[in-house]
Amino acid sequence: MKLLGRTALVTGGGSGIGAGIAERLASDGAPVLVADINLEGAERIAAGIRAAGGQAQAFRTDVTQEADAAAAVAEAESRFGRLRIAVCNAGITDRSPVLEMPFAAFERVVRTNLFGCFLTAQAAARAMAQGDEAQRGGRIVTISSVSGQFGGTGRAAYGASKGGIEMLTKVLAVELAPLGILVNGVAPGPTQIARTAHGPRQRDAFLNRMAVKRYGTPADIAAAVAFLCGDDCGFIAGHMLNADGGFAAAGVLYDPAEGA
Repeated sequence: MKLLGRTALVTGGGSGIGAGIAERLASDGAPVLVADINLEGAERIAAGIRAAGGQAQAFRTDVTQEADAAAAVAEAESRFGRLRIAVCNAGITDRSPVLEMPFAAFERVVRTNLFGCFLTAQAAARAMAQGDEAQRGGRIVTISSVSGQFGGTGRAAYGASKGGIEMLTKVLAVELAPLGILVNGVAPGPTQIARTAHGPRQRDAFLNRMAVKRYGTPADIAAAVAFLCGDDCGFIAGHMLNADGGFAAAGVLYDPAEGA
């Protein structure tokens, strides 16, 4: 159990990728605060973790609110001890063409994804930075997306928010590493969750660029997060780990047997 006793906070942990992350960290020994704006979902995931023998507690959190971010950190430490791991996963999407997207929709996505990541990371880092050199330290993992690295139709808000998270991750890493806090990120490729709901044409567009010809699962993304939280990641900071089935590695893909 590589993360035994290391208190973890996972935002957006009540469903999808966040649920997979919470379950994986708990299976590796970390007590987990499953934070989500949907308390019912968070309670379901926390109950499942406890039933499997892990430690978990649900907590309602709106990551766009500074007070909520601070409260989640305080709750994690109150229940399980000093915070050592924070995963800034909470996020939403909106697939609207630029010419049709209302500003309110753009703002909502960026506020949830980018602002929420900042507020969670800041609150977690403030807790991890307390004490002397021997007491300080921890791991913060942000969750971006390949949509933050490539221009995609309908992803003005989502792509901007995830691109912002990637730069935020680098800045956090530079500022916090001297305090013993290592900050890295994971950029999922297309991942099969309830929210994905891609139609056949969109699935084909993704799969055509992928070396691994399948969508990812929450467990695939959680494995990358668990690595960044573990001791084997002691010399990595400011890195964005793509868990994308080779999506970012691809260029022009076609079968030469079909001719030019």
